[in-house]
Amino acid sequence: MTDYDKYYRTENLFGEAYVQLIDFFSSYKPKGILLDVGCGQGRDVIPLARLGYQVTGIDSSMVGVEQMNTIAQKEGLNVTGLVGDIYAFDNYSAFDIVLLDSMFHFEKRDKQKETLLLSKIARDIKSNAVICVCIQDTGKKVAILKETIKDTGLDFDVLNDSSLIYNYEDKESGHKSKTKYCMYIVKKK
Repeated sequence: MTDYDKYYRTENLFGEAYVQLIDFFSSYKPKGILLDVGCGQGRDVIPLARLGYQVTGIDSSMVGVEQMNTIAQKEGLNVTGLVGDIYAFDNYSAFDIVLLDSMFHFEKRDKQKETLLLSKIARDIKSNAVICVCIQDTGKKVAILKETIKDTGLDFDVLNDSSLIYNYEDKESGHKSKTKYCMYIVKKK
């Protein structure tokens, strides 16, 4: 059992998808095949599938993936949920869009592993594929994200580089917080 299996006993733990994320992808064409790396309970997967995307979500939490799959099945959505190690996944070329929402923290102990994963995704996706990263805009995280993509030596067009605010509320404890995030979306040339 992962830590997130315990956390995800609370359904919809992290709330709704960012409005800005859904707004961007509601008007993005073509809809295509999307991979949500670290999908959790499907916070992004479900609304993106409702928009017409064919979505695969991968996460280490069986509890989260089962919750997502249950919702998708009830609504008849085109969703595939996979339980697995995101660092072992290697089929990025099969997707038109790779979403990484709150996946990277670039803390000292994880920075190398996370930058290697982002570089691998950037190299492995096909031309015209999109990488969408939502990351806390604290410290040097956004700069590390952008530098990692630049350091691949590959050409990308920036489709979106905007700020958003994540409002979190734990209904059990009453804890509330607001965190500034960056939504950075690039398309491989």
